[in-house]
Amino acid sequence: MGSSSNDDFSVVVLASDLGIDARPFLSNQDTEIEDQDNWHDCSQDFSDEDFSDLEFLQFVCLQGSDKSGNHILRIVGKYFPAPVVSGERLKRYIYHKICSELPEGPFCLVYMHSTVQKEDNSPGVTILRWIYEELPPEIKNRLQVIYFIHPGLRSRLVFATLGRFFLSGGLYWKIKYINRLQYLWEDIKKGEVEIPEFVQNHDDVLEHRPLTDYGIEPDPLHLTEVPNTAYSLGRYEERLTSREFMS
Repeated sequence: MGSSSNDDFSVVVLASDLGIDARPFLSNQDTEIEDQDNWHDCSQDFSDEDFSDLEFLQFVCLQGSDKSGNHILRIVGKYFPAPVVSGERLKRYIYHKICSELPEGPFCLVYMHSTVQKEDNSPGVTILRWIYEELPPEIKNRLQVIYFIHPGLRSRLVFATLGRFFLSGGLYWKIKYINRLQYLWEDIKKGEVEIPEFVQNHDDVLEHRPLTDYGIEPDPLHLTEVPNTAYSLGRYEERLTSREFMS
């Protein structure tokens, strides 16, 4: 009780409702011990692993290049079955795609967030950050920009409030939000990246109802298409009153 220790320590308290993994906030010593059991280079051989089920989904595939000459790695969030694919397997598959298919040189990510459902298609921000942190520095440096297509209100709030603190290595500054596909063509020529039909349809909906970007669904029952009955009823009452006055 009377002895004291000169060792420094710190306590980090996180709100439980944020749903954030505590691993990124561990001390350097703890993370170094944890990293000893992890592999994060492309020397690993994935040829014996069967990724045919994930390849069939095509949620990650190599496409053309943007106007800056960066190779495009397209990611379609809607195609990812989050409930049945573990974070560890997702990490190994991403490494497999990068090491076996991505050419040398700079590259970019085109991430399509259109109609993504958190429960069905999102592995979680902490899982994605974990995968990124496990990448070799050489690959991190090759990643030039992330085109984030159709970001929802939730995504904007998360990155606006926690992005600078939660995303390290300059990743936060590499994210470029693309609200409409027409703005994507400023950086990528048409035909360099395949746009799924449902992404184009979602873009058309946003074009006619821009408030949907902010989680507001204007006139969901299409009431604006119903004739205005208040005016017609008012005219009927006026005619009825005038008849009574004339009589």
